[in-house]
Amino acid sequence: MTDQVACLEVKPAAGHIGAEITGVDLAEELTDETVAAIRAAMLRWKVVFFRGQRLDHTSHVAFARRFGEPIRLRSRGSASPKDASEVETTADRLELGGRFGMDHEEWLRRRRHSLLRGWHCDHGARVDPPAATVLRAETVPPYGGDTTWSNLAVAYAGLSAPVRAFVDGLRAEHRLGVGYQSRPGDDAYARHLLDRQIATDHPLVRVHPETGERVLFVNGYYVEQILGVSRPESRALLDMLLEQATRPEYTVRFRWEPGSVAFWDNRATIHLAPSDTAHVDHPRVMHRVMLAGDVPEGVDGKPSVPIVGSEPGLW
Repeated sequence: MTDQVACLEVKPAAGHIGAEITGVDLAEELTDETVAAIRAAMLRWKVVFFRGQRLDHTSHVAFARRFGEPIRLRSRGSASPKDASEVETTADRLELGGRFGMDHEEWLRRRRHSLLRGWHCDHGARVDPPAATVLRAETVPPYGGDTTWSNLAVAYAGLSAPVRAFVDGLRAEHRLGVGYQSRPGDDAYARHLLDRQIATDHPLVRVHPETGERVLFVNGYYVEQILGVSRPESRALLDMLLEQATRPEYTVRFRWEPGSVAFWDNRATIHLAPSDTAHVDHPRVMHRVMLAGDVPEGVDGKPSVPIVGSEPGLW
């Protein structure tokens, strides 16, 4: 086995977030030193990218397992592999088109009706969101389909000192299905949300368990209400914080190719899945493995509290 660490190179992709790692084959058996170097790069840059990889489902899971415990979801989409329970496949035209009586375009329109609506961390409504995600591309459109990530630690640090002190003490309710615009009459998706509701009382600023950084724990997809303030106050605060969290200088955008892999810290980032390929007559097939995470803690040391639908470690 070659000296993997000597061959590995980390190339920053943007000023505050994102780096491309070259000189490593993720399908190989990685040394402990290589794993430590990749982890350090991920913690520093929040999301790291690899190109030209040759992972299959088995080696994808094996790579993810070097960094934590892969999550096994109780329910996965129909495109997910039957023989790899840790892998969830996202095939937009298979998974979205036709579900709950909506075609692809209506689905996106009702779920992402505001500019910031699509920004999210994975499973943020749970009491223990995943620590990290490893996503690999199998098939991508010839154009479009990019993903964008934002660094929530830098977003927090970029707030003025009085605002940081204010938000340090706040909490927010994160809920599945926030902002969804119901269809007139009977709405199968609205009923689905009510039957499978997940909600958690999270700190608005969480302390990262590995780096100790303070992270602005906010997103457009799950956050329902800042607790302890009125709804108009909450809306104004959330709009301000979401604009801060998604400022272009805090983001990186990645152009996918077949064999590309992105590995990101789900505790310190939010990301925006693409919505610009509905009209492109080409599939986009991605496979992800998520790693089990801890229960967030706020600046005051108080942990997140489940409201409904999730328990720590139980998926």
